[in-house]
Amino acid sequence: MTDVAVPTVTHEPRRPKTYDAQELMPDGRPACIILGDQSYFLRITRAGKLILTK
Repeated sequence: MTDVAVPTVTHEPRRPKTYDAQELMPDGRPACIILGDQSYFLRITRAGKLILTK
């Protein structure tokens, strides 16, 4: 038998793109997000939470 070295492959875990909500909506107005032919609106509540609506 012949020993064959098998290369070790390591993959970095993919991190999702990160966005700062304050940068998306600096004036406090909702941000519009398009998916296909649908529009969604992302807004920050007074309590500092995010709401996504159609």
